[in-house]
Amino acid sequence: MEKRILGKTDFEVSVVGFGGIPAQRLDKEQVLELLTEAYNQGMNFIDTARAYTASEALIGYALEKLGRDKFYLATKSMSRTYKGIIDEFNLSLSLLRTDYIDLYQFHNVKTFEEYDEIMSDDGAYRAVKELKEQGKIREIGITSHSKEILDMAVDTNFFNTIQYPYNAVENQGEELFKKAKASNIGVIVMKPLAGGAISKGELAIRYILDNPNISVVIPGMESMEQIIQNSRAGIDRREMTEEEKEMLAKEASTLGAEFCRRCGYCLPCPQGIDIPTNFLMEGYYTRYDLKDWARSRYEAISPKANNCIECGLCETKCPYDLPIIKMLKNVVKVFE
Repeated sequence: MEKRILGKTDFEVSVVGFGGIPAQRLDKEQVLELLTEAYNQGMNFIDTARAYTASEALIGYALEKLGRDKFYLATKSMSRTYKGIIDEFNLSLSLLRTDYIDLYQFHNVKTFEEYDEIMSDDGAYRAVKELKEQGKIREIGITSHSKEILDMAVDTNFFNTIQYPYNAVENQGEELFKKAKASNIGVIVMKPLAGGAISKGELAIRYILDNPNISVVIPGMESMEQIIQNSRAGIDRREMTEEEKEMLAKEASTLGAEFCRRCGYCLPCPQGIDIPTNFLMEGYYTRYDLKDWARSRYEAISPKANNCIECGLCETKCPYDLPIIKMLKNVVKVFE
């Protein structure tokens, strides 16, 4: 698989890495099987997070079996304080069964106020810098869904990587990536399939890898089929044809702006609604014309979208500021 240097680091990473969000839905033997195949396909970069529930523990089990040195390991924390990040970091080390993290990232920094808290005297950055000086962290990065925050971060000397969404629907980060590349800052792309909304996985990843400013793309993977398909985009590296670009653009144009990326930040719902799955079934029904299939699976969901009490908690947690209540009402309208 093609490899690229991750910014100022000396990490020569595979252009397709293993996104660890879906791992939390599997068991430890399944994750071991997936990471074994990922390594065999040439992947050498793993991205996970404290926020991904059991993901770190499952990946840690697999790494212990496979060998820690086979992968560059990235994880991240939502903590913004000195003490909080120390506690989270030590937990990550324990769960991942390692004594160092290759890339430690500040996770989903949403506002300039959060950023200022991280960089304050009692903030998380001071703790991470100390951990780096102790050899427990090799490099420091930042992730966000805010282009403005990452644009500011690139102007500093504090971070060697940024992580931001990029796909055929969401290409607003292209100037940011160009600026990061000029500053020799590694660019990690999340949401390459727009949270599963784009069905043409290999084309979606090839679209991203055609951008020379990208270091690595990290699609979430939970099946052997996904490992093989996504790897192919990095192994058989060739630029997209005009026909392929048109095909991908046509699918992207059907999504509009209000669609769920299935990041899961809206969960848990107080009513127990699996919000992303409700949206996924609605997408299969309306975008991919799988009406009978989608309806049968929607009927098996419990609780459903119609159990929403409009408390609005999910909307406060969505990094894309989606009108989730309105979108759930649309799911009900489609199916009921």
